[in-house]
Amino acid sequence: MTAAAQAAHEEQPRLHGAPLALFTLAVALGTFMEVLDTTITNVAIPHIAGNLAVSSNQGTWVISSYGLASAIAVPLTGWLAQRFGQVRMFVISVLLFTLTSMLCGFATSLPMLVFFRFMQGLVSGPMVPLSQTLLLSNYPPEKKGVALALWAMTVIVAPIFGPLLGGWLTDNLSWPWIFFINAPIGIFSAIATWSLIRHRETPRVKKPIDVVGLVLLFVGVGSLQLMLDNGSDNDWFNSPFILTLAIIAAVALSFFVAWELTDEHPVVDLSLFKSHNFRYGVLALSLGMFCFFGSTVLFPLYLQTVMGYTSTWAGLATAPVGILAFVFSPIIGKNIARLNLRLVASFAFIVFAVTMFWFASFSLDTDFRHMFMPRLLQGIGVACFFVPINTIIMSGLPPHRMAAAAGLSNFFRTLAGSFATAIAVTAWDHRASFHHARLTENMTAFNPVTSGVLDTLQTAGLPLQGAYKQLDQMITQQSFMMATIDVFHSFGLLFLLLIGVIWLTKPIAGTSGGGGGH
Repeated sequence: MTAAAQAAHEEQPRLHGAPLALFTLAVALGTFMEVLDTTITNVAIPHIAGNLAVSSNQGTWVISSYGLASAIAVPLTGWLAQRFGQVRMFVISVLLFTLTSMLCGFATSLPMLVFFRFMQGLVSGPMVPLSQTLLLSNYPPEKKGVALALWAMTVIVAPIFGPLLGGWLTDNLSWPWIFFINAPIGIFSAIATWSLIRHRETPRVKKPIDVVGLVLLFVGVGSLQLMLDNGSDNDWFNSPFILTLAIIAAVALSFFVAWELTDEHPVVDLSLFKSHNFRYGVLALSLGMFCFFGSTVLFPLYLQTVMGYTSTWAGLATAPVGILAFVFSPIIGKNIARLNLRLVASFAFIVFAVTMFWFASFSLDTDFRHMFMPRLLQGIGVACFFVPINTIIMSGLPPHRMAAAAGLSNFFRTLAGSFATAIAVTAWDHRASFHHARLTENMTAFNPVTSGVLDTLQTAGLPLQGAYKQLDQMITQQSFMMATIDVFHSFGLLFLLLIGVIWLTKPIAGTSGGGGGH
């Protein structure tokens, strides 16, 4: 984009008052719809599998296919935005996402559903990064912190409410409705966005298609996402399939990086990492997202597997993180220019670390109220993390590179979530097996404690074989409880180490403690 074209774009009148509020709602709903679909299907898999006459394991491809396609498409946001224009690309993505959502709802077989979910993920790629870019470019400079806060609230709260909404729709209507509800939201978002800001469309630049880079990206990211999605079920690198995917991903991504750094028209602008704050900001965002998302995945799993919670109650215990995030994010955004962003992010990591150690103090006797409180407190950490970090990432970048920067940072955020899911669940299972082996070492008939428990169970009416089975179930439950403590301890320590990472960024001019330098 030329300087003259950018200047002409900036001269177009900005929105104010009610039109700005309506535009914000339209973009937020589009983003909410896309992010919601990353988790809303999770609780519906048993219903989908039963209705389509497939196994639950086969049903998980409904989730994997979406994540795979989305991971491939997100890094392409910058190139697509330049080729078609940011506003037009966002509206096209929303409309195609709405169409593919409807097709998912009408699917009558698993292959059909998986194909439409793949297409849904593919067209969804630019939606979240461009929603961030459009908000930043259409809000006045002094209110960009508020724009980032509104965006962060949507991106963080949506996946938390996805399982709750998905469970309710599946139980009270039927699984296709988790896709049909996107239709009115998507149509409103597309029409309102186009009507309000089409006059502020960015200039289009017709660049050659980087076919080699595109193929390497597709193969590399696709193999990596498939490895992460299926590694746990296939015993990771003991499986030739997973090992092959890992090798393909490593080779393809290595060639991809080398190619993109030397190609004249790269499909992904890796030169963004030359920006000091972008480089270390994305590192802090990715590692922070790894710990936060890993804990968010593990928490409901622990509640249902170890504590015996239903899906609904596990969702209710998980959801409170959105409450204080919703309250504090606008406050942080409104005062972003007055704050030392590195201090605010450091405070967020301290809050996250405290809540992780709080989770690690739980036992099998912990009640719902005590489960609820640390998740509620985490909302403060969410508000103090995502808004400052994204402000740091975007600092010093010219407007015409915002879409590419948003796409690349969101790609690493999404990838960190995939790594977190795979690693957290695997570590949890392995630690549970370790503790189970240690606990059973002395569980013999000659051990007084074991004999006492078996006598108690037999007195309660269980035969000896049933008593041993019950004892093993008690040991398994305690093993997973101990594994949960281990993993949350690890997340707490990682959050404390992240404080050092955020201080590798430079202060931003115009914020408290800022001294220029980007």
